[in-house]
Amino acid sequence: MSENLLEKLKQYGASDFYPLHMPGHKRRISPFGDPFAIDITEIDGFDDLHHAQGILLEAQRRAARLYGAEESYYLVNGSTCGILAAVSASVARGGRLLLARNSHRSCYHAAFLNDLRVTYVYPPSGKICGSIRPEDMREALRRHPDIQAVLVTSPTYDGVVSDIGAIAAEAHAAGAVLIVDEAHGAHFGMHPYFPERALFCGADIVINSLHKTLPSLTQTALLHVQGNRADREKLRSYLDIYQTSSPSYVLMSGMDACVRLLKEQGGELFGVFVARLERMRDELRRKLRVLRLVDKDALIYDFDRSKVLISTERCGMSGPKLAAILREKYHLEPEMAAADYVTAIMTVADTQEGFDRLTAALLEIDAALADGMKGALPFSGNCADMAGSAAGMRWAEYPANEEVLTIRQAQESPSESVSLADSAGRVSAEYVYLYPPGVPLLVPGERISEELLQRLARERDAGLALRGMADESGRAIRVVMEATEI
Repeated sequence: MSENLLEKLKQYGASDFYPLHMPGHKRRISPFGDPFAIDITEIDGFDDLHHAQGILLEAQRRAARLYGAEESYYLVNGSTCGILAAVSASVARGGRLLLARNSHRSCYHAAFLNDLRVTYVYPPSGKICGSIRPEDMREALRRHPDIQAVLVTSPTYDGVVSDIGAIAAEAHAAGAVLIVDEAHGAHFGMHPYFPERALFCGADIVINSLHKTLPSLTQTALLHVQGNRADREKLRSYLDIYQTSSPSYVLMSGMDACVRLLKEQGGELFGVFVARLERMRDELRRKLRVLRLVDKDALIYDFDRSKVLISTERCGMSGPKLAAILREKYHLEPEMAAADYVTAIMTVADTQEGFDRLTAALLEIDAALADGMKGALPFSGNCADMAGSAAGMRWAEYPANEEVLTIRQAQESPSESVSLADSAGRVSAEYVYLYPPGVPLLVPGERISEELLQRLARERDAGLALRGMADESGRAIRVVMEATEI
């Protein structure tokens, strides 16, 4: 007999499993009880999100005031629909987009939908989680003067921030719109402990996922607009296209409740949150090695300290193994396990109990290691004055794949399935990515290299799942028929 999803969710919610993952409400901050009692449609007196003139217009204006935006729009299809709308409104069909290669797959989907030519900028040394350097943006904009928009993800899934102010200057000097996927940074600017929000650094369009790091329901997000570079009329028309025509009033009321909570109690909530983060770091740094992740001359420009990264590289344990121990022995569910580190997301909704349980678990795991490995569990610490270096975390590297076709050309060309192991030299018709974080290692239209295949084999051997291929086993991949390659 198949499992009942609702009953399983209820059982899990009643258990002692603690969420070190999104959504940011951590299953505890709720402005309402029974959602069915407030689940309505666009009836009289409750406005229409696609033509907001009343209560929803005022709610969006309230969000804009909180974030310091000229305009803010509710997104009930998550940040994904905001990214699709922003790209569609900023780059003409068939035009050129400058994209940070460590961006979420929704950015690539936007390129597919608009048949865009994409120029990629990689983080230094091809590291998946590194910051994007302004000088690399400048060079790409110089080589491709037809670039209409620049899209950067900051912070990344793991909390790495790029120098948005400098990138904005480069984009605007070239006449391009700057779009920032700040989905994981909805809490930026709420306290000086965290980086400044992209909106205040010169970005034209910024997308925030409320549900990732704030007390809001899954699927809720905001799109902010600033200045006169973004075509707001086009933006609104594309939001109408990419958003559902039946937006959930449950989600929208939750967003408004989140905004009101931050407006009325944000100072207090973030004060407590920051104190708890620092207290945890103080306790852990006595036993564990702490990495200084910020190095403005190398890999990392800035870092979001609400993300707790625990490296396993030097203690004879993989990231998935540590995640399994946290889950099975301590009933702590982390956000993500990479090959040699684990990511936990902490928010204002985390309790002192949650911080204490994570601290105790990490110290106990570290103490159980062999004597010669004591203190071998490094974690990302103060980011300003800790010993160590970002090199201590062996973040995944991108091979720079050769682009042969546009994403749309590749996905719409005749294709065939071949063994992944024997696919070197062929042009992919599919994505290959690790999820989370959903950043493609291979994009349709790119040539598959031996270097990439070796990388994918290492990830599989580390226990990580490869996604995006039609073959769910990850052993076969669809490639473009050779006669269609150009």
